[in-house]
Amino acid sequence: MSKTYLVTGGAGFIGSHIVDALVDKGCKVRVLDDLSMGSLSNLEQVQDRIEFVQGSILDEGLVNKLATGCEGVFHLAAVTSVPQSVEQPIFVHKVNALGTLTVIEAARKAGARVVFSSSAAVYGDDPALPKHEDMPTFPISPYGVQKLMGEHYLRNFHSLFGLQGYCLRYFNVYGPRQNPSSHYSGVITIFCNRALAGEPIRIFGDGNHTRDFVFVSDVVQANLLAMEAERADARPLNVGTGKSVNLTTLADLIRQAAESNSPIEYADPRPGDIVHSRCDPSRAQESIGFAAQVSMEQGLEQTIAFFREQQKRSP
Repeated sequence: MSKTYLVTGGAGFIGSHIVDALVDKGCKVRVLDDLSMGSLSNLEQVQDRIEFVQGSILDEGLVNKLATGCEGVFHLAAVTSVPQSVEQPIFVHKVNALGTLTVIEAARKAGARVVFSSSAAVYGDDPALPKHEDMPTFPISPYGVQKLMGEHYLRNFHSLFGLQGYCLRYFNVYGPRQNPSSHYSGVITIFCNRALAGEPIRIFGDGNHTRDFVFVSDVVQANLLAMEAERADARPLNVGTGKSVNLTTLADLIRQAAESNSPIEYADPRPGDIVHSRCDPSRAQESIGFAAQVSMEQGLEQTIAFFREQQKRSP
């Protein structure tokens, strides 16, 4: 008998890729998304093989109903805009903190495992590298605080009730379907679209900022491994490559892959931007057998191909 999973935020960038993978494995998939950030177009290739419900993770009755009968819940639904979490902290707290608690409680009642999408934002601006899960956490945005709160709730419910799961701390995820106009859009998505349009690629700062970029298919594999792992004690796991690249090098790689002549422009650094980020992925390797497989060159090739096709479809 095939397993049944609930994916909150399943019409979003990462969530829709997880839905695809679950469908490919023959699983029954329920998707809950309010479409405030996600899009049904991300699910068009599987729409006739899933159960889609438009609704909020704050709707306790709905979440309980959808979690019932599920073996696991992939919880990705969130307001992912850091600026919005600063500008509307109470509203975003309700979605990211109370909404996560609602999902975790529903999973507990259903006896379902939870794989929670957290973020490297929980580390804040501590300059120590690489980031490892035993470091102190000092988030510098309400968004980071809310993700950390979700982690604490999951670990607390594991201690109190034996709820199984993992907290996955994503670093800089990129790939097809990432919305270039979103507040949370990754720098790779923005650079790719500018390169394909022949527009200047703008870098804030001197271009020496570094990031650990991880391709979306690797993030999907981390989620699947976390859901299926024998041990699931709600611990946090870094999801990244363990490698970093500076933004000038990244822009050059994108220009080459896109065969673009877009100039690189430099602007004043943005206040609050973290200078360097790179994860230590060893705990994820030890705990669930995860190691990123997609190289930067491979990931950029797939991402550029996707956005090139999107531009052809645009009127």
